[in-house]
Amino acid sequence: MNTTEEKTKTLNLEDILISYQFLKDVVAHTPLQKNDRLSEQYDCQVYVKREDLQHVRSFKLRGAYYKIKTIELEAREKGVVCASAGNHAQGVAYACAHLGILGTIFMPQTTPKQKINQVKMFGRDFIEVVLTGDTFDESSAEANAYAEEEDRIFIHPFDDLDIIAGQGTVAVEIMNEIHEPVDFVFGSIGGGGLMAGLSTYVKNVSPHTKMIGVEPNGALCMKTALENNSVTALPSIDKFVDGAAVQCAGQKTFELSKKYIDDIVAVPEGKVCTTILDLYNQHAIIAEPAGALPIAALDFYKDQIKGKTVVCVISGGNNDISRMQEIKEKSLMYEGLLYYFIVNFPQRAGALREFLDEVLGPDDDIITFEYTKKNNRERGPSLVGIELKRREDYAGLIERMEERNISYTEVNKDSMLFHLLI
Repeated sequence: MNTTEEKTKTLNLEDILISYQFLKDVVAHTPLQKNDRLSEQYDCQVYVKREDLQHVRSFKLRGAYYKIKTIELEAREKGVVCASAGNHAQGVAYACAHLGILGTIFMPQTTPKQKINQVKMFGRDFIEVVLTGDTFDESSAEANAYAEEEDRIFIHPFDDLDIIAGQGTVAVEIMNEIHEPVDFVFGSIGGGGLMAGLSTYVKNVSPHTKMIGVEPNGALCMKTALENNSVTALPSIDKFVDGAAVQCAGQKTFELSKKYIDDIVAVPEGKVCTTILDLYNQHAIIAEPAGALPIAALDFYKDQIKGKTVVCVISGGNNDISRMQEIKEKSLMYEGLLYYFIVNFPQRAGALREFLDEVLGPDDDIITFEYTKKNNRERGPSLVGIELKRREDYAGLIERMEERNISYTEVNKDSMLFHLLI
């Protein structure tokens, strides 16, 4: 394809249907489940598309496999390279092993160990993992440079029409299986490949359906691009929702999103954590942070979706169990149930006992206590973490500290101090 053709080519319904035919015997046809709890909670019909049950526990297998399959002969000769925070890497690794193609996979050094191990397991002896950079974008730059130097084929995680077509097969399965008109589809956005593919297919077969993209507050690359009407690199991002922590959306995904997506919802990272815990405790679903985004967004759309038919794509379930304590802590802070203070206790016997007896409420619980004794003659600073049973108990806690002239600093309200100490 020449340069002019490549610039003018776009994605259409037929491309996604062709991809579907290629993939239908390769990927898992994941279930579309009516969720009664969520339907009752939001007074609507909520269906969840379980891409967390895909072979690599993520939708990313679809695009990666289809892309490599379309260039199979060249890829077998040269080998492939990709950059990924985890799920695209697993898809590429799976495809390499199944097609007998050598691949080099660049991943950020911050990638959870569970995802790294999964990549190695799926790729077996056909792939090599290189850990470099702190973000996807830094890792991607290294991967691109390596691909050019070694004359290998770079498999982009989202900004490629074949990749997007592969992700769009999720929508083919949804629309083939559901037996009622779909009013809303919620899907997560990192670089935009999933929502670009979903919205291209859905809007062509059901124009009235509202396509709602969901991004984490700390990495609003597509929302920023749409507001600026131009792909925009964010100066920095919060990497917690690692599957959607991308500094710059793709050009192709941006164009398709601009054409088809109706709205983008920004969800706080703490809300994502609450949703992960709820999905596990109430629905027995293990969702990674990016996979939980669409469910988390329902709270912000509860008035619009009432009485409607809603589909949420749980895009992945690769969640490292070692992160659960961090997830619980972020959830508690978002819900207003966990606060950290630096308390300057008087250097005298009984000061701590007075704090426990007279300041803490009957249902308050100290979960962190680090005390520096005799820092000076009069005061000893301590880091104190207090978990409340109810959000409204916070006001009483502060009031009791003020009444007793407790010298304190609330760490939650000082971002620099919080990141330093917590």
